[in-house]
Amino acid sequence: MKKVFLFLLSIVLLTSCGEDIKRKSMGAPYEVMLVCEDDVWDSTAGIAIEQALKTPIQGLPQKESSFKITRRNNDGFNITEQAFRNIILVDINSNHSKCEFRFERDIYAEPQVVMAIYAPDMKSFGDYVNQNAQVIIDFFTEKEREYQLAELAVKHNKQALSLMKQKFGCEMKIPAGISGYKQGEDFLWFSDYNNPSKVEMQSFAVYSYPYTSPDNFSKEHFIHMRDSVMKENIQGGEPDSYIQTAPGTVEITAEAYNGKYMSVARGLWYMENDDMFGGGPFVSHSIVDEENSKVIVVEAFVYAPNKAKGGFMRKLESSLYSLMLPVDLAATGK
Repeated sequence: MKKVFLFLLSIVLLTSCGEDIKRKSMGAPYEVMLVCEDDVWDSTAGIAIEQALKTPIQGLPQKESSFKITRRNNDGFNITEQAFRNIILVDINSNHSKCEFRFERDIYAEPQVVMAIYAPDMKSFGDYVNQNAQVIIDFFTEKEREYQLAELAVKHNKQALSLMKQKFGCEMKIPAGISGYKQGEDFLWFSDYNNPSKVEMQSFAVYSYPYTSPDNFSKEHFIHMRDSVMKENIQGGEPDSYIQTAPGTVEITAEAYNGKYMSVARGLWYMENDDMFGGGPFVSHSIVDEENSKVIVVEAFVYAPNKAKGGFMRKLESSLYSLMLPVDLAATGK
């Protein structure tokens, strides 16, 4: 690689700018600054990193890339580009004995993460990236979630926070612009439906039901409970119209959240008996409130006809990760 690149890489990974000269990072959410030479980008190595970053987002009705790529050669990686919030530096050099990742935070700006990918040759780089594509996606997705949660900690809907505490004994921070709400029995719906200037609609649903067994987290039980709750609480503009789940689209995975088991469901919803309204994607987190023997479900869903939906969904899902159960609040003295 060019000497200039090795110089830049050593600055990024071995030093840190003084706190007083760090800038606010730039770049759109889920945008990555990729720094590599043309010969790398035009090779199988470049194809591998491009395919990894453009892996489709899960749970959407159409294909949307996980990340937008902005690329620069090493010479073009100047003081402006160094302020990007997500940066990948590619270092393919025969001096490296193996492939590996390294990363540093807040080198040139805040918040920021810089990942370097080392490899001894083009082929091993491509193989390594192909094998670890999901690792790369998960890494930068988590960092974007951290950015969003930091913003929510400063600016969120305080009324929604209070309503959740009153009804469920829980807290969750949702964006301040989502200010409309409706209450039901063991149910809350927050939405920006009351904004007449918007065509799209962003919503959160929160509900609970008694926990009886691990079967509560089966796909069949999840769909049954979701459809029952939505039919009871969210009606459309037409008579007898209500939200339902497209069962064939639902995928459920397990995650650990604050040391607890959490079921994550993704899929599509539609409006029954209302062809004009259509539907969209949803993501739902279900977790047991052991103190009260209840399953708490927090969900984000979007209606955005003829628009990309990945940005909406990932921003809203960040809010779901701010959920604090009664036991979590007690541990923090709240």
